[in-house]
Amino acid sequence: MQDIFLANLHRKLNYLSGHYSSMVRNGITTLIDFFYPPFKKLMPLHTFRYAACGGANVSLDISLFIFSLYFIFHKQNFDIGFIVFKPHIAAFLFSFIFTFPIGFLLSKYIVWIDSSVKGRVQLFRYFVIVMMNLLFNYFLITFFVEYLHVYPTIAKLLTTVIVIIFSYLSQKHYTFKVKHPKVLNK
Repeated sequence: MQDIFLANLHRKLNYLSGHYSSMVRNGITTLIDFFYPPFKKLMPLHTFRYAACGGANVSLDISLFIFSLYFIFHKQNFDIGFIVFKPHIAAFLFSFIFTFPIGFLLSKYIVWIDSSVKGRVQLFRYFVIVMMNLLFNYFLITFFVEYLHVYPTIAKLLTTVIVIIFSYLSQKHYTFKVKHPKVLNK
């Protein structure tokens, strides 16, 4: 009897999980698509969705970077015992913890919905690209701040532009590759 109860509970939880995630996905897609008409002549819907999701995630990333730089790390080195992070690197890593999963979920369920790559492979590939982005971020931010003496926030913005271009091309042709792409114009 208990096994039947647990099986039914599990089935209902899976249904609710799928139902609510579908509602969230549809809600986000509807919101993004609402703002698409003025951009219709400039770019396809798919590119607009990428820009909107990426823009939202980048905005979150930059906001978390600035917040943590000034209010968590107080522009001071962050010592975790076996390594000491400079404040701009600690702030970057802090923002990364939040934006990695959000970026993957937006990419998988909003932007690259027609990918022919299996989900676990997408996650692995996304992780690989993000690790490359992490290295690019680290080296570029360090270069801009420590060698060119660029203000950390400006360094983060410049780095973000460079990394976005690499990320888009990598996601399109590697992580979320589509065998036969569909055009999403409405």
